[in-house]
Amino acid sequence: MLTPAQFPSVLADDYPQACEVLGLEPARDGYGLLFGQDGGGARWTVAITDTALVACALAAWDCGLEYDLSPDERYVAAALPGWPLPVAVDAPGVPDPHDPSEEEGGRPPLAPPDLETWGGAQRRLGADEIALRWWAWREQLTDDAVDESAAGDEATTEDAPAPEGGAPGDATAGDEAAGDEATGAATAPDAAPDAEAATDEAPTDEDATGNATADEDATDDAVGSDDAGTVALAVHHAGVRRALESAEAYLSSPPPPGRVRAAHGAVRADGPGWSLVARTDDMAFVLLDEEPGEVHPVRRGPALPALLEALDRLAARPV
Repeated sequence: MLTPAQFPSVLADDYPQACEVLGLEPARDGYGLLFGQDGGGARWTVAITDTALVACALAAWDCGLEYDLSPDERYVAAALPGWPLPVAVDAPGVPDPHDPSEEEGGRPPLAPPDLETWGGAQRRLGADEIALRWWAWREQLTDDAVDESAAGDEATTEDAPAPEGGAPGDATAGDEAAGDEATGAATAPDAAPDAEAATDEAPTDEDATGNATADEDATDDAVGSDDAGTVALAVHHAGVRRALESAEAYLSSPPPPGRVRAAHGAVRADGPGWSLVARTDDMAFVLLDEEPGEVHPVRRGPALPALLEALDRLAARPV
């Protein structure tokens, strides 16, 4: 799916940016993306405006059911060379996948973002992973550990290991399919040869440890007014403070569609260089481009709930 509420976050921080990466106009209702090959094996991405058709296909495939995804030509918005995401399978009966020439495609082919080094794509995938497996991550960080780390300059920094199954940024095909975040489908059956199964799968980055670091600065209480629009977030860690201030600014100056969205029962917010994932009834985690693989917990405090609830009201949700 490529809509304000659901788009491959590996591509961009918000929906208009993701559309720009693909060379599409940000239509109000969004697009469905189909990944396929032509008779010569060339990779093509077809954007259609019939988002309901793609949503139904995703739901069926996630349940292991067959679904004939054959869009009407009236709904085809664009046929783009290449694939913007890693795709785990190829179409049967045709040559191996390869990019069409620029002459054939009329433009350089799309290609997945570089996931070998930590950056925006890895950071957003990491936040998505935490949202999807919130409790597995949350249980690694006890309230006592967070409270101790926030106690003062002499507090010991605690490290909570990544839960079994992967670190942030190491999103799996199954995870992305479960959240309907991947365009196409991560579990498409062989019975749908015309549309490729797509994933947001990122190759494992052994250098990105994904440790949830109970940083004594990052986990300070969020204190200030109960009014979410005037909260002063007293966090000492400069990067985390900047992220929270940017998120707070979204309340008075709404960001582009998709910057704040609901995902897997959590609130997801992104901005230049940062990602936030939180639950309104719990705490928040912040990931930063400038700190590869690190996950900064921000404990609830007296004022953070108001900010999270305000972001939740602002969040885009699937129709």
